[in-house]
Amino acid sequence: MDLTPDTRQQRRPRRPAQRIWPAQARGAAVVTLGFAVLLYLIEFVDMTVFDTGLDGYGIEPRSVSGLDGVAFAPLLHGGWEHLTANTVPVLVLGFLAMAGGLRQWAAVTATIWLVGGLGVWLTAYPNTVTIGASVLIFGWLTFLLVRGWFNRSGRQILLGILLFLYWGGMLWGVLPGADQVSWQGHLFGAIGGVLAAWLVSRTARPAATPVGPTFGPTV
Repeated sequence: MDLTPDTRQQRRPRRPAQRIWPAQARGAAVVTLGFAVLLYLIEFVDMTVFDTGLDGYGIEPRSVSGLDGVAFAPLLHGGWEHLTANTVPVLVLGFLAMAGGLRQWAAVTATIWLVGGLGVWLTAYPNTVTIGASVLIFGWLTFLLVRGWFNRSGRQILLGILLFLYWGGMLWGVLPGADQVSWQGHLFGAIGGVLAAWLVSRTARPAATPVGPTFGPTV
């Protein structure tokens, strides 16, 4: 009978960090659809009651009063055409971003919301007001594109590749282009998505717990 040290590693049970589909798909669909309905209700009230006056509550760059827009801008849209163009990405990307659960989705969305809004406030052109859910769309997209690399998940990487093939062209929107399009919102929303993916991977990564040296009989 020999006494030899056991230097094996034990890992904590893996958390659902590598999931690509929400575990509670019905609940995730309800939350995502509810958010989209909220956007339509706000736009309806804005058009019928305030005569588009709510659009003035968007982000006004480098203005103290314009900081309120960081909270309100993603909920506001410049008409039905603007809102309908954002609807499908909100539904699809928002749903897929909920794979880690509602709490993680709320944290990811808050990170994108804050980073995107403050980035616009700091860098947007003077005398402009920025509104629209595009900051969230670009953030959710980049979150889904890069989280697989941070999590070392082949399934998430594959999903990211598929999303890139379908929506990757949208990423050109982070570059200056049309005057009426906030490339700053796209850019900083995308940065917020990458940051959120990194933060999620840091909190979800299982830590190795060494055991030993322990001694026992070896047969």
